[in-house]
Amino acid sequence: MEYISQEVAPGPSAVSMKNKILCCECGTPIEPNPSNMCVACLRTHVDITANIPKQAIVFFCRNCERYLNPPSEWVQCSLESKELLSVCLKRLKGLKEVKLVDAGFIWTEPHSKRIKVKLTVHGEVMDGCVLQQVFVVEFTVNNQMCDDCHRTEAKDFWRCLVQVRRSRSQKTLFIWSR
Repeated sequence: MEYISQEVAPGPSAVSMKNKILCCECGTPIEPNPSNMCVACLRTHVDITANIPKQAIVFFCRNCERYLNPPSEWVQCSLESKELLSVCLKRLKGLKEVKLVDAGFIWTEPHSKRIKVKLTVHGEVMDGCVLQQVFVVEFTVNNQMCDDCHRTEAKDFWRCLVQVRRSRSQKTLFIWSR
């Protein structure tokens, strides 16, 4: 008996399937990664933007047309400027956990008192898998008078602190503020 062996050259499908595994959710052939899931299935299971609020408030002074930059600084900036974008991004607390890749405004009517910002963030998911997500944060513009405009608007506005003390023991008896 004689056995004849023929060597078959691997075709393009055999080479491309050599280093692929199946996604554990949908069965799509993918490159091996720590989660063993394709990008579409990974996006449905993991949300890296869960700790970032999707709505926030920005305060605006109508008299001097300035925005409140936390904690107590009022900044002059126009609509869709980079200064206003930095004011908006400072209002979002969860951005420290992810890497901000891109940020930009989405056009809204100027009189609508809404500012929409489109953010692109990177975040590390399971064992070194990096996921990129794009989402929109809507800011509501609330009117609040700044301290400078408040002083000029109210002519008799005084801010003072009065303390009445005893002459011998220096203990505070009464504190009155206006």
